[in-house]
Amino acid sequence: MLDADNILQLLQQRFATDSFTEQRTVDGIPTIWVPGMKIVPIVQFLKSNLPQPYQMLYDLSAIDERNRTKREGQPAADFTVVYHLYSFDRNSFVRLKLPLQGEYPSLPSIHEVFRNANWYEREVYDMFGIRFNGHPHLERILMPLTWQGHPLRKEHPARATEMGPFKLWEEKEVIEQDALEFKPEMWGMQRQTEDADFMFLNIGPQHPGTHGVLRIVLQLDGEDIVDAVPEIGFHHRGAEKMGERQSWHTYIPYTDRVDYLGGVMNNLAYLLSVEKLAGIEIPDRAKVIRVMLCELFRISSHLVWFGTFAQDVGQLSPVFYMFTDREKVFDIVEAICGGRMHPNWFRIGGVAQDLPNGWEKLVRDFVDYFPKKLREYNNMVIRNSLFKARTKGIGIYSLEEAIEWGITGAGLRACGLEWDFRKKLPYSGYEMFDFDIPIAQNGDCFDRAIVRVEEMRQSVRIIEQCLNQMPAGNYKADHPLTTPPIKKHTMEDIETLITHFLNVSWGPVIPPGEAMSCIEATKGANSYYMISDGNTSAYRSRIRTPSFPHMQMVPYISKGYTVADLLAILGSVDYVLADIDR
Repeated sequence: MLDADNILQLLQQRFATDSFTEQRTVDGIPTIWVPGMKIVPIVQFLKSNLPQPYQMLYDLSAIDERNRTKREGQPAADFTVVYHLYSFDRNSFVRLKLPLQGEYPSLPSIHEVFRNANWYEREVYDMFGIRFNGHPHLERILMPLTWQGHPLRKEHPARATEMGPFKLWEEKEVIEQDALEFKPEMWGMQRQTEDADFMFLNIGPQHPGTHGVLRIVLQLDGEDIVDAVPEIGFHHRGAEKMGERQSWHTYIPYTDRVDYLGGVMNNLAYLLSVEKLAGIEIPDRAKVIRVMLCELFRISSHLVWFGTFAQDVGQLSPVFYMFTDREKVFDIVEAICGGRMHPNWFRIGGVAQDLPNGWEKLVRDFVDYFPKKLREYNNMVIRNSLFKARTKGIGIYSLEEAIEWGITGAGLRACGLEWDFRKKLPYSGYEMFDFDIPIAQNGDCFDRAIVRVEEMRQSVRIIEQCLNQMPAGNYKADHPLTTPPIKKHTMEDIETLITHFLNVSWGPVIPPGEAMSCIEATKGANSYYMISDGNTSAYRSRIRTPSFPHMQMVPYISKGYTVADLLAILGSVDYVLADIDR
């Protein structure tokens, strides 16, 4: 594995310059500052010319540096663009940081090197006003086209109370309605050719097959899809901006709502990065409790996907059976956490409380009950001839295409790559568990389905191991930055009492630094890249979700299929709109 020093030397030798500098980070990811005008050949070198290359653009984001006070050793910058690249061969990330000066800076686009850079660059432009020269369609992607300002810049208001009351006068309504009209020419689309007139059809934003408020404009030649343009952002609530407004502790319930089917998994991705920054070691009991709850939510999320996917392709009964079993999962979650879909139960340093009396019987009953129901659902749906006809050979992509578009999770494993962050980069004690990584070979809708069904079986295996091997000990770390703070420390002296009071009221002060954590969430790789300036809230919170790149690939894998096939493709992708929009 290359460390930061090795990568730095390789880049300096390849580009014959000493303008690269290294930054040490808490998470240990090799972090290199690079010159802006050379970003295209740099990423091309790392992707294609390096032995064991960094084949995937995992994430692309930005930082408004203008209010940051603790940047010792970093190049001067008003804004920084951050690239996270991933190498499957090396099983490691590299982080490139590019400093920019000026009020509205620009830099070259890398969309010709990484196809999935298209949406990420549009998002950075939308949120920060940074322009990417050479981008084919640099328009807003999450905010309305008529929005004024760039929300993740530090001068943009973070609360509705900082803005005036909303008013919709007649002229504004006309402008807003005009902005909603789809204009094919803006996307390089033809309305007709010599032998065909194309039709443009809205799927959504209110449509049962879109699983939420999503609009996809289809260019059709009869029933065949010529091209498609997803319009996202209807669910955008400023989750990253909220992370810079809330305290480290009070932001936890906001993360629940990102992948709103993933429950505590959202908490875990966030807390792992905060705990890296704080230097908190988690007790084994807390790790295993977290894993057990995460796997219960993986089953819960997959049951929603399984039932609605069957419904999308014409089977009405399965969704009722599967939602009934999902309630059985929620009964366990409620008994342990007090909440169901959004329990908000994980804490900095562990979990909110120890497991209640009787939890073993609830979990044991489910572990004994669910495998036979899963076999029943497999016979009902997967082995159904109509389901096979609607999904086999539909929405195919290769392993190389999956990596190029940033696909993770079941969509990647359905292409034959045995890859799961729980195994390859274990976190929260997953290295203590015995489970398999399900794979398939064809990369179509059917294979994505069979991988997820097998994932539920493996989740049951993990939950059973948690049940049988639950360690004794504390459910929370004995560390001053845990939340809530350890109660026994309050009466030692006046200083500890004051510290406890401040930690409860303001939340902990996390040391300056930056760290990214990555987990295998229900829909793929989910990570939080958190930056602390030594304060009671994050300076920058970046959420990388799996659904965002997955939706970006939908037009690519839908061309040439029919409208009916599109609904099967959307169902097989298993996205959540809040996970796309944040």
